[in-house]
Amino acid sequence: MHHMKTKLFIGGIALITAISYLAFAGLKDGWVRHVQVDEFVQNSELRSQRVQLVGKVSADGLDARPAKLLARFNLAGESSTLPVVYRGAIPDLFKADSEVVVEGRMDAAGLFQADVLMTKCASKYQSEEHANKNKEM
Repeated sequence: MHHMKTKLFIGGIALITAISYLAFAGLKDGWVRHVQVDEFVQNSELRSQRVQLVGKVSADGLDARPAKLLARFNLAGESSTLPVVYRGAIPDLFKADSEVVVEGRMDAAGLFQADVLMTKCASKYQSEEHANKNKEM
């Protein structure tokens, strides 16, 4: 009887260890770092990783083709810009000077290949007082 309890205890520990490892490995692969364009351009270590970049769409070089599910644009930070190619559905609010978040990675040619594109809606984050002022104008 004592021998059976020992086997069950060891088996339980092995099972818990295996499940913990798989859970940690899965979570680690799902983490994506969120960075500004300037930080990405300055940090060469980030260029080999999948990241989320935050910046503004530059009017210079903007080429959006919703019917072809393709957008090419420059993502601007405070002092740096980065060429981006996005393939997928283009949000309605995507336009020059809009703040966006793109997710993907840099390719060998120096283009950021994005497979996720999200626009930020500035009015959603304004205070109620500021929004009311804009309505009065």
